[in-house]
Amino acid sequence: MDDYIVEMLNITKRFPGILANDDISIQLRKGEILALLGENGAGKSTLMSILFGLYKADSGSIRLKGREVHIPNPNVANELGIGMVHQHFKLVHNFTVTENIVLGLEPRKAGIVVDLKRAAERIARLSETYGLNVDPWARIEDITVGMQQRVEILKMLYRDAEVLIFDEPTAVLTPQEIVDLMAIMRNLLGEGKSIILITHKLKEIKAIADRCTVIRRGKVIGTVQVSETDEARMAEMMVGRAVSFSVEKAPREPGGVVLDIEGLNVLSARKTHAVADLSLQVRYGEILGLAGVDGNGQTELVEALTGLRKAQSGSIRLKGADITNAPVRARIRSGIAHIPEDRQRRGLVLDYSMEDNLVLEIYGLPPYSRRGFLDRKAIRAHADKLMGDFDVRAGEGSLAAARSLSGGNQQKAIVGREIDHDPDLLVAVQPTRGLDVGSIEYIHKRLVEQRDRGKAVLLVSLELDEIMDLSDRIAVISHGSIAGVLDPKSVTESEIGLMMAGSRKGEAQ
Repeated sequence: MDDYIVEMLNITKRFPGILANDDISIQLRKGEILALLGENGAGKSTLMSILFGLYKADSGSIRLKGREVHIPNPNVANELGIGMVHQHFKLVHNFTVTENIVLGLEPRKAGIVVDLKRAAERIARLSETYGLNVDPWARIEDITVGMQQRVEILKMLYRDAEVLIFDEPTAVLTPQEIVDLMAIMRNLLGEGKSIILITHKLKEIKAIADRCTVIRRGKVIGTVQVSETDEARMAEMMVGRAVSFSVEKAPREPGGVVLDIEGLNVLSARKTHAVADLSLQVRYGEILGLAGVDGNGQTELVEALTGLRKAQSGSIRLKGADITNAPVRARIRSGIAHIPEDRQRRGLVLDYSMEDNLVLEIYGLPPYSRRGFLDRKAIRAHADKLMGDFDVRAGEGSLAAARSLSGGNQQKAIVGREIDHDPDLLVAVQPTRGLDVGSIEYIHKRLVEQRDRGKAVLLVSLELDEIMDLSDRIAVISHGSIAGVLDPKSVTESEIGLMMAGSRKGEAQ
């Protein structure tokens, strides 16, 4: 049809052991947002990587404005007006915004000297036109994750992209940054751009998308008009069954204190007080949710609890024993498990196989190690079982490199590994980040199962819905200290929001 700007027709792509895309066809109209919805590993990112020239399809064709095109690499994609913001950003952290945007396309004076000033002026104009509010001279390492994403958007706009692909764009954003991104997307549409949005979040699809194509196990299930289709129907198309959006948990009386934090002070990487005189207790048989705006000390608190960052003062006691200065391995052995917020930097060794990643903390214990030698048979059996239990999909099974898995499958592997340790305290930071609704439902059940078995869970999440649904108590952190501890049954989201912004408990109510 004339109004299709992009058509991907009968696309098939195989990897060793897996059929990622099975005769998929999708169409993008000019001036619309088309959402691609599917489970982790359904083939969404693979399909868009073919459109962007990162992969070559085994069969099928791509048409741009009615004309068949061949896209062997991203440079050709850029020349054709196709840009992509990847789930994990492709930025050089010690470069400025301008240096990152012009990388590979540097403007020059007299064909010799790189003219960064002229590039920065153009970037500033683009930033103003699209409401991005980016400083062209800021260093990437000094700006927020949300602002880094805007830099990725500017990279596409600088190259005059007409078709913009967003791969899980809200997975690392705060609620306010998500609202800002939606506004930016509307501005992009207003300037004549067309957008393909890969996401697991049904609320976001309802808020911003025009149509939604659902992919399951590498096949297109159907395309629906978003305004005419409810979330439950889209979720059912995605996972092949009805999905429960509510968390079921029976009332439970918590037990004794398992984690006791008293007067804790922790410095940030910049040597400022990220955690300030913080005191908090977590009990057996409860999920304590820690709510707060990103950057209010959650990361430093978790790192101090797990031994990744030194506490300046105060104490951390686990089951009555002081672990304030204990090494990481001793904390693991004493009953702490940790689902980290950054799965790639802190959760996995990306070049290791999955079987090695799933024994990272226990490889020295029997049956995985005997007389100083690894027992590969036991390690592989352990990995195969965990990957089966937590539905972790990889083309080469437990032998696959962690790097080759989708972000959601990486996350499920980490959650499975940590829960399998049967810890007394599970510190779960953003445990469902990047997961589809079916996987979120499953992970939530496993966290509640920990609580029902009498274990303690400290849930740190930027998803207020998740905090409200799962928590038995909610502690709100603001500027490094606890603004109040609340009962989720008797508090509203707006009260929590006010406390996250700095109000104390009484003021918010």
